[in-house]
Amino acid sequence: MADRAVGVVILLLGGTAEGRELASALETEGRPAVLSLAGRTADPLTAGPVRIGGFGGVEGLIAYLRAERVSAIVDATHPFATTMSRNAAAAARATGVPILRLERPGWSDAEGAAGWRWVDDHASAAAEVVALGAQNVLLTVGRQHTLDYGLLADRTVIARVAEPPDGEVPDCWRLLIARGPFDLARERELFAEHRIDCLVTKDSGGTHTAAKLTAAAESGAAVVVVRREPPAVGVATVGSVEAALDWLSRG
Repeated sequence: MADRAVGVVILLLGGTAEGRELASALETEGRPAVLSLAGRTADPLTAGPVRIGGFGGVEGLIAYLRAERVSAIVDATHPFATTMSRNAAAAARATGVPILRLERPGWSDAEGAAGWRWVDDHASAAAEVVALGAQNVLLTVGRQHTLDYGLLADRTVIARVAEPPDGEVPDCWRLLIARGPFDLARERELFAEHRIDCLVTKDSGGTHTAAKLTAAAESGAAVVVVRREPPAVGVATVGSVEAALDWLSRG
């Protein structure tokens, strides 16, 4: 049976622009909140109380919720941080702490999305690129998954990441270290300079990195997109910081 927690601190599970915006809004309102980050990004680009590092699985998170008297959890992790989201949902059920998922809308309804190649995982994405016969690839799947594309080792790949992956990329690849947002003019230049004929990305959603999709459409490049996993069962989801603030105000 859930052990209902009564506290005052809001725990924000961050790692996204939305999480940072929510943390800033709560700080402005004077509401106690802690923004928790996994620690994979060297510069979190945020202000206010921040916690760096994991919790030690579900049991560790349960212990944290109780020790810190957490009153609510807002899971604003990246749409592909599925392990943390599942752990948060399980810990919330065990403690009775209310939980909300703040997740930016995906790109499935974007113009041209019906013509993209949608796949369920990175291995399938790499295989799709090979099937398409693409030779000049823009790979934007994040540092943790860049090295999953060894199947493309013989192709020209521009692997764009915010920080280098934990390992060497193939010799004919170019590692491009850059952090969004990326504007359309810059993306057009990138596609033209490297003659990109295929874009591989995840369904991250939002506008910070969406310009590459427009650039791909304009240049005629194929688009391969890794789908999101379904959300955790029983967790309400909102798509904006404003909606998250409204939920917290009613808690």
